[in-house]
Amino acid sequence: MTILTRLIEYFNPSANPDIEPASSYKNLHVPILWLLGKTGSGKSSLIHAITDDDSVKIGNGFRPCTLTACSYDFPQEKPLFRFLDTRGLAEANYDASADITACQDRSHALVIVAKAEDPEQSSVLNALRQIRKSGDVAQLLLVHTGVELIADLNERQQCIAYNQEQVEKVWGSEVDAVAVDFELEDGGTVGVDVLKAKLAELLPIIAQLSDDKAHASLEERNFSQVKKEVLWYSTAAGASDAVPAVGLVSVPAIQGKMLHSLANQYDVKWNSKTLSEFAAALGAGFGVQYASKLGIRQLLKFIPVYGQTVGSASAAAISFGSTYAIGRAACMYLFYKRKGVAVPQEELQAMYKKALDGIKEAGSPST
Repeated sequence: MTILTRLIEYFNPSANPDIEPASSYKNLHVPILWLLGKTGSGKSSLIHAITDDDSVKIGNGFRPCTLTACSYDFPQEKPLFRFLDTRGLAEANYDASADITACQDRSHALVIVAKAEDPEQSSVLNALRQIRKSGDVAQLLLVHTGVELIADLNERQQCIAYNQEQVEKVWGSEVDAVAVDFELEDGGTVGVDVLKAKLAELLPIIAQLSDDKAHASLEERNFSQVKKEVLWYSTAAGASDAVPAVGLVSVPAIQGKMLHSLANQYDVKWNSKTLSEFAAALGAGFGVQYASKLGIRQLLKFIPVYGQTVGSASAAAISFGSTYAIGRAACMYLFYKRKGVAVPQEELQAMYKKALDGIKEAGSPST
């Protein structure tokens, strides 16, 4: 069986490939943003600022995760990351151990949300002490909310400094922070762009959700409609490729499922002609390079010590990046194909390289 024939089977399967094992593994390792804050501190507004989903509120769409926390996947059908909201902070017997366990074995960051005008943060600080003792959380961001509610600038700065000092005293070191206001009287906001940038440093996948509203072309606007789906398949490929022997089967299946789905959305069918044209547009020998590099990455993961650390981490990042780049290039190809216009090879290759270079950080092992 030729490489082209194998690729056709992956990209245009007669039946949907079974990616459930990889999907389940990915969902078990989806990154978490753990929100720690009192009711009314602004957690729902923070979630909306990140997701642009007006319907998302604490309690709406959230499902019980532990006895003391609830979670919300975003997007819900094919999650890229998960919000964890702690309930019952004000209860004297609150125990953070179950919530800490829910964040183990996956990338996560703790975000403390505190209203600037509210100095009474004892319940949050008590929970933070437990979390600090566990040693499991290394990434922490303090978000001071509602800052514009304090009209006097000196008083505002004093309130922010006081809450900052309380948190840093418990944490035992300086804590990165951002001051925001999600609801100004004129409908505007303060500090949201800085907040997104800070959160993207903690979980780089978040940076990929911030689409430029002023897309330069119709093709880019079309891609923005399917970007979250491409990202989901990319993270699934990266997660499954971190496990020895799994990626050799799961990564091509995931990429095939992604391309099959994208073709359906663009109303184009993969066949020997379209696949050959797509591969040729990406450059000579793309299919051979694709197959050989995948095999080499899998072999690296079996090398003792190296394979279980550097090999697996590198394979995950490469599979994430290459899946995203293939998906992005495929969307451009399918867009032109749907319009009946010749596919500009140089433009397609440049898009593939741009997508691969631009997505590397989001696919790093720390995410």
